[in-house]
Amino acid sequence: MSYSRILGTGSHLPSRTVTNADLEAIVDTTAAWIQERTGIEKRHLVSDDETCCDLAEAAARKALQAADVQPSDLDLILVATTTPDQFFPSTACLLQQRLGVRGCAAFDLQAVCTGFVYAIGVADKFIRTGSAKRALVVGAETLSRVLNWKDRGTCVLFGDGAGAVVLGAADQPGIISSHLHADGAYKDLLQIPGGIGNGHPEACFMEMKGNEVFRVAVTTLGRIVDETLEANGLAKSDIDWLIPHQANIRIIQATARKLDLPMERVVVTVADHGNTSAASIPLALDQAVRDGRIRRGELLLMEAFGGGFTWGSVLMRY
Repeated sequence: MSYSRILGTGSHLPSRTVTNADLEAIVDTTAAWIQERTGIEKRHLVSDDETCCDLAEAAARKALQAADVQPSDLDLILVATTTPDQFFPSTACLLQQRLGVRGCAAFDLQAVCTGFVYAIGVADKFIRTGSAKRALVVGAETLSRVLNWKDRGTCVLFGDGAGAVVLGAADQPGIISSHLHADGAYKDLLQIPGGIGNGHPEACFMEMKGNEVFRVAVTTLGRIVDETLEANGLAKSDIDWLIPHQANIRIIQATARKLDLPMERVVVTVADHGNTSAASIPLALDQAVRDGRIRRGELLLMEAFGGGFTWGSVLMRY
């Protein structure tokens, strides 16, 4: 059996930044409240002419370059996104065309903030079963386009961006295990209620019951940490780096305490990026790889929680 490992990483952020102070001018909040409650100081937002595929392409090309892989070598393109450019074709197909690739499988995966973790799990299975040797996995979001900029409970939290990895077949596991879960009973706590299928395309803004989401997220992420360690016969001390979904600094700190990890061993980008949903983990991973914090051979735990509810983890040897 083949295994999969990360060959290269990449990321991209829009050039436009919006600070907490900027938001004070348009919504009933304060910069201090946002920072204290969430850890967010600024976020990057797309311009009117930027698309989700633009962000995905920029991140993907950097990952391909880092991996020394040509687009024509890809057997699979997976884009995790909640904000595709079009209903169809998929953003993955749009990205495939831009990269000049023809014939390989390409599709989007929607698990909101857990999307990248889900996508890594799926791509890993493709490679392990021999269905692919090289896979491009991208998390890309333009969440600013589904925010109600009068709703202070959501508009201060989110940002836009993209991160990508190239996975390749290997003799030894890079991706050691993935653990994916969902429970639709919590669907009303975090959602965009409108859609074509339910006849309400106009209701296209995010709604969130923040306190309830926070409580469930902390408990659920604690359980996924236990599940991942137990499944692999590992102790907390075996983990070198935690790369969490960047939603809220308090949730990140709670997960780090669960692992007995000092915050110096946790990759945190929420202050500069906000919550970029499916893009947040690959953005954080690429930043820590490129600045030299994460090195080959180290054991990484990625974990996320998102609307659905969905949650999951990936344990990997970088």
